[in-house]
Amino acid sequence: MKELRFVDVGEGITEGHVQKWLVADGSTVKEDEPILHIETDKAIVDIPTPISGQIKIMVPDDSIVHVGDIMAYIGTPEEIAGIKEGQPPAEQPKGEPIKKEELHYDTQQQKVPAAPTPARPQPALTNEVIATPNVRKLAREMGIDLTKVKGSGPNGRILESDLKPASSSEPSKEAPQQQGSQTVPKRQPAGNEERVQMSQLRKAIAKNMEVSAAIPSAAHMDILNATNLYRIVKKEKANAEKLNVKLTFLPFIIKAVVEALKEHQRFNSSYDRDRQEIILKKYYNIGLAAQAEDGLRVVVIKDADKKKILEIAKEIEELHNKVVDKSITIDDMKDSTFTITNIGSLRGGFFSVPMINPPEVAILGVHLIRDWPLITEDQVIKIGKILPFSLVFDHRVVDGADAVLFGNTLIKYLEDPEFLEML
Repeated sequence: MKELRFVDVGEGITEGHVQKWLVADGSTVKEDEPILHIETDKAIVDIPTPISGQIKIMVPDDSIVHVGDIMAYIGTPEEIAGIKEGQPPAEQPKGEPIKKEELHYDTQQQKVPAAPTPARPQPALTNEVIATPNVRKLAREMGIDLTKVKGSGPNGRILESDLKPASSSEPSKEAPQQQGSQTVPKRQPAGNEERVQMSQLRKAIAKNMEVSAAIPSAAHMDILNATNLYRIVKKEKANAEKLNVKLTFLPFIIKAVVEALKEHQRFNSSYDRDRQEIILKKYYNIGLAAQAEDGLRVVVIKDADKKKILEIAKEIEELHNKVVDKSITIDDMKDSTFTITNIGSLRGGFFSVPMINPPEVAILGVHLIRDWPLITEDQVIKIGKILPFSLVFDHRVVDGADAVLFGNTLIKYLEDPEFLEML
């Protein structure tokens, strides 16, 4: 008999969300058959079984597992029959753990297949309550006896939405909390409230933002004349469309950023706090903040210095489509050295203060290109195009003067028609 545990998939991931079992409890599985969808902080991972046998599922759909947790047992019918419902894993018969290298799951293959999930046998009628830890906690806070709640989820699982009708008719039975020598009553909602469980991605974003907030950062903001950039992109769009490529301003900005990073290397680095060292990166992987339906993701253009404008434009579109259809992989989102967030795509705001994407040293926010009165060399006012930008940086690694110089270099390249035409 083998134990199927949630193994360490790398990238600092410590927990996963059991999205859906693809096989029924007690069914027979075949070697390399996908049996489970796990959502991690980064993407959805398909878990296959390395052996054939009968499966005993130990964790339900829509539950959280941590690295090392037993999710299922796979063995002969006799071995599986020895596993008892409701017993903790420590009291179950010991099986040989399935190792990470045996699983052969591919983090590059994240798209969820449309195959229907076989129906599971309905559990026998018992007094057992089926609910996630979050629902149980919420029920305690609301003073609800879950044994008296009829669940509307699969196999009678109690959902958060099932608690609202119950709470309106059932008096609170929860004892008040003790705080030191005082008795503090549990806070009751002041009005109509709703609790929303955070997704794995949202939890990852929250953790990352807490790390980012601890960075002593500062911001430099400026405006550049984007008239030439606008003209060149408009001119080249038709040629790009013939090659089935959607051309935007972003690939040009990426190339200009790479040139600025080459001249100001500390912006393409990370800070080792323990050793108090700056790690200069000799490669240029540009992260792009992409808004998805379930939260913000940072996709990465690898080796941007070695790619031409149309190559970058095509890759941006491919990564965007992956984010939209949720087929984005861990490899698509790792190893960035500098991040750009395109606030202009949302058509709002003039300046902003983006948060640094750890462990990077800086992030560039680019805003909406808009019409603006500009003074020419012969002191004539003409309407041109401007591009506001914000550079947020780690003040431990670079100073304000460095940020101004980086911004000036970026302006130099994006205002230079010869540079833009060469790209």
